[in-house]
Amino acid sequence: MNISIRQQSGEIAVAIISGRIDTVAAPVIEKEIQDAIAGGKNKIVIDLSGSDYISSGGLRVLLGTAKDLKAKGGDLRLCGLTTNVMKIFKLAGFTKVFTICETETEAIQSLS
Repeated sequence: MNISIRQQSGEIAVAIISGRIDTVAAPVIEKEIQDAIAGGKNKIVIDLSGSDYISSGGLRVLLGTAKDLKAKGGDLRLCGLTTNVMKIFKLAGFTKVFTICETETEAIQSLS
């Protein structure tokens, strides 16, 4: 698993995650995103185009992040979900919980 955070202008940051998002990777992802939020970014885009698997631990991190951002007046967008990850989101009912965009550009625009 690899995560990189790209700072956009203003309050937006983009987290690009590749590889498996499992119980080992979830805490690392959570820390990186929380660091971006602590740095003043309260609108986060998470690009999952490089991920083919997400565990319940990964889903928990996304839910927790969304909740934290909402409490701070921010928001979260997901983009680039692969077929396998989208299947997991549908099975978990998370397609109704998150705003999911096709592309990073679309996600950023929806936060502006």
